[in-house]
Amino acid sequence: MAQRVLVVDVGGTHLKILATGQRTPRKIVSGPKMTAELMCKWVRKAASDWLYDVATVGYPAPVVHGKPVHEPYNLGKGWVGFDYAKGLGCPVKVLNDAAMQAVGSYEGGRMLFLGLGTGLGSAMIVGGIVEPMELAHLPDKKGKTYEDYLGLRGLKCMGKKKWRRYVARIVEELQAALEADYIVLGGGNAKIIKTLPPKARLGANDNAFIGGFRLWSAK
Repeated sequence: MAQRVLVVDVGGTHLKILATGQRTPRKIVSGPKMTAELMCKWVRKAASDWLYDVATVGYPAPVVHGKPVHEPYNLGKGWVGFDYAKGLGCPVKVLNDAAMQAVGSYEGGRMLFLGLGTGLGSAMIVGGIVEPMELAHLPDKKGKTYEDYLGLRGLKCMGKKKWRRYVARIVEELQAALEADYIVLGGGNAKIIKTLPPKARLGANDNAFIGGFRLWSAK
């Protein structure tokens, strides 16, 4: 019998869950007061009528060897070193949230994933091997980072028109530098883009759940 999976997508704005066999995600506002302990308490209560054997947690900060190594930029504290298996009451796999959405978006070849949300998530998959990346905090111009331009702060500061221009420029630069066959643009703000840059395609937020399910089915 296949394992039933609970996927937890931890974002800077919302926390969303979906389990095997369910069609409609459940969500709650997250933000700077959301801690790992509060997340687990809400998830167990919200998913109490769902059946699941294992869980995947998409985490909005660096994850190394299945463990968070940095506190999230847009959430509360206490995520590093937390016992997620104990907190959720089942075996848990933790990976970077952009990597989880990338796994759900992958269609072969060399793919770069960029998550345009509260921050800027990034991951690359080459030949089926996923490599979470931290492109968000690379410096660009005037001491600013890519996230300052492409994240929610940049969108609010510059407005949609100028933000779209920066998206187009940075996507093309990254595609050339990383020799990606194609780029998937996901995250909540990807829908604002009117004209996609060359070799770019739109992802879907639900791909994060697909990635979370795929993680347990992978050999």
